[in-house]
Amino acid sequence: MTKLAYGSVRAVTRLVGASIDGALATLDGITPEGFASLPGPERAAVIAALNGVLGDYLAETDNALAIEMALRHAGRDVALESGQVDLSVPEPTTRLALLVHGSSMHDGQWTQQGHDHGAALARDLGLTPIYALYNSGLHVSTNGRKLADLVERLVAAWPVAVEEITIVGHSMGGLVARSACFYAEGSAATWRHKLRRLVCIGTPHHGAALERAGNLVEPLLGVSRYSEPLSRLGRLRSAGVTDLRYGSVLDQDWQWRDRFAIDGDVREALALPEGVKCCAVAGTTAKASQRRLPGDGLVAVDSALGRHADPGRRLAFDEPHTFIAYGTGHIALLASRDVYDKLRAWVADEA
Repeated sequence: MTKLAYGSVRAVTRLVGASIDGALATLDGITPEGFASLPGPERAAVIAALNGVLGDYLAETDNALAIEMALRHAGRDVALESGQVDLSVPEPTTRLALLVHGSSMHDGQWTQQGHDHGAALARDLGLTPIYALYNSGLHVSTNGRKLADLVERLVAAWPVAVEEITIVGHSMGGLVARSACFYAEGSAATWRHKLRRLVCIGTPHHGAALERAGNLVEPLLGVSRYSEPLSRLGRLRSAGVTDLRYGSVLDQDWQWRDRFAIDGDVREALALPEGVKCCAVAGTTAKASQRRLPGDGLVAVDSALGRHADPGRRLAFDEPHTFIAYGTGHIALLASRDVYDKLRAWVADEA
């Protein structure tokens, strides 16, 4: 029985192999042509998920499935050349809402159960929603740098003078947004001075327990010659995923380090951007307030609200600018009317 069981394990891990090439080879039709027959939304979801898990490898190998960062509106890329933006955004306004999706997702997935926070802000407050699309398998700081650059180009090419920007980030998107703010300051980007609000929804500012657990399980699987093949599967997860262990947002958090090493929280503390109304939403599966609130299924309440035992790492969200959505899971935060009402009030400066 033991031989049969571990023989099956070895057979599976031989297919996956110690290399990602083996994993890709086991997926039927893992080419752009192979996805052509899928309906648009399904194809986009599959490619986004693949990028979330293996996106760094896809980018390194110039795989055509690697997502290139883009800014989008109404499901189309926004032209970033002067005079052409108005062709892709029919009614540009002076107030922009930049929405940054989470890990393994894409811009179209802001729409959940018929609701889209960006579209609702456009309807109710007249903001023009712009959606970031990015390869969530890359390091958060890599995407932060790219986003800072694209937003600068967008503002320079926008048909009317941009007066203010609001950024709304869901999950990993909040980390990418904070990273973009940091690198925009370093490059003296003009858009950083137009940023008025940063709203993070279900963002693991101090990491996600699931990734930390995976990081601990990997070496434990390596203690036996029988379980060792399984430990190699853990190293297939992307740089973006391992950044979620503690919420890394800067290059120095990962450069010259083994990202699979168990060396504790080595992040450099990064405060919230100055001069910006910073708001945080946490989800919890609990139906009502209780002493120990569970998270939203992926992100703990304390992590989403920036709370930390170390005062130096604590994020200074003002109490009126925090909100807990009860009975709401991680993805359901995107469809929650309560979350949107709070978001709307913050953007309208009513709270």
